[in-house]
Amino acid sequence: MQLTSFPPIISSNAKVLILGSMPGRESLARHQYYAHPRNSFWFIMGEICGARTELPYADRIDRLNNAGIALWDVLMHCEREGSLDVHIKNEVPNDFAAFFALHSTIQAIYFNGEKAHKSFQKHVILSPAMSHLTFTALPSTSPAHTLAKQLKLDRWRAIENFL
Repeated sequence: MQLTSFPPIISSNAKVLILGSMPGRESLARHQYYAHPRNSFWFIMGEICGARTELPYADRIDRLNNAGIALWDVLMHCEREGSLDVHIKNEVPNDFAAFFALHSTIQAIYFNGEKAHKSFQKHVILSPAMSHLTFTALPSTSPAHTLAKQLKLDRWRAIENFL
């Protein structure tokens, strides 16, 4: 099945960009990043910047924007049955050259899982003007990644260094 990712969520003060691979089935159906109820993303963002799971989606996005956290995905298009990253094929990346030309305030990129990190490394060529960026792969917040929620949070707290 051919899938298309969402546009980025970003504010003018964004310092951190969190990149996933491609939204899962639940997220695509609800038109929301990290919509699966067992995904740890919003729990983690609740602890980092107050974007708690129980808030309406628009309020969570406002909290991210106010904290300087942007969201996007490495892939613009891909094919995948189901929601698991291991089933992704025929990857087409987003246009990161254009993105970084418009959003020069970004200082750090955090990858939500190994698939996002590997796809970025495979498809994205950064210009020397982007050499100031730091890159960090974090454990996936997906319920398929069985690391305990608290351990995921402990690793994700690295984002706080840029906020």
